[in-house]
Amino acid sequence: MSKDFSIGCNGRGAIHRTPLSVDDQFRMVKESGVFDHFDRMPQPGEEKEYLDAAHKHDLPITTGLWSYMIGRDEEVVESNLRLCKEAGAECHNLMILKHHNQGHIVTDQEVVDFYKLAYGLGEKIGITIGFEVHIYMWSEDQRRITPVAEMVRKEGIPFNFVLDHSHVLLKVDNAEEQDASGIRADVEAGKFIIDPYEEGNVVDEWINQNMTIWLQIRPASPNGPKNPFEMTDTGSYGRACQYPFVRPEPGEWHLPWSAYRVEPCKEIVRRTLRHHRDNPDSPLRWITTDMIDMPDYGGGVNYSIFDQNVAIATWFRKTWDEIKSEPSP
Repeated sequence: MSKDFSIGCNGRGAIHRTPLSVDDQFRMVKESGVFDHFDRMPQPGEEKEYLDAAHKHDLPITTGLWSYMIGRDEEVVESNLRLCKEAGAECHNLMILKHHNQGHIVTDQEVVDFYKLAYGLGEKIGITIGFEVHIYMWSEDQRRITPVAEMVRKEGIPFNFVLDHSHVLLKVDNAEEQDASGIRADVEAGKFIIDPYEEGNVVDEWINQNMTIWLQIRPASPNGPKNPFEMTDTGSYGRACQYPFVRPEPGEWHLPWSAYRVEPCKEIVRRTLRHHRDNPDSPLRWITTDMIDMPDYGGGVNYSIFDQNVAIATWFRKTWDEIKSEPSP
């Protein structure tokens, strides 16, 4: 397998400050010259627009995601995978909601069974599936990921992991976010380590399992600021899942910008890339830039979300070239 990647822009990040047509989104991503693909599942009712734009601008829809509820959406998986395959996708990220359709928090075994269903359908249809670490999902309690991965591997199939490190970084030094995951007591006792600069941290644990197929790049600052520009459905400020990658222009950001807050994101990317370089069987194939416009991210901000994504992709390409030229340990 090639050691290089396909680099995509999240479709929700193909925006400056106001929404664009589907065609304009594809045109803008293509004309930037730094992306290989578009990252978004064709949206319901707009399937034709997405397919037409992909062909018109010669920009494949290589990756995409959808959210699923166990006990409700088992039959939806196959139709979504077939739609993604028709659009030319290679990988589909399944976001598994925290609660079962019957109301309880999904068990590890229920997650494994849903994974096996999706994996088998993906094998039949010819598309790779992955499960992501993400807020609001079963994996927000990040202590669950390795046990589930081990359960899947015991079934004789790989656990395909989508690493979005922003959903770990926003919990570092943030008691409110740790409480949302139920991990605060373990973090404070040193039983569960989320600080990427501390030995034995969970991000290194995931990287070293050689299971990351897709790396999503979005900076989130440890104990970073919430998004005050757009409210969530619950009427609260958006969570702190996004911090500008490069300095916004004057008047575009409500706080002073600090480069050090972006460094943990960059360091995790570097570690992931060095692991990929040094392990011939690394499954990592897809990279996406994920500055987006939702309330928990950058909804309502004044800086250009797309320009931030271009900056990430440009930095990533330069960083990967540098890491490839480094002497291996």
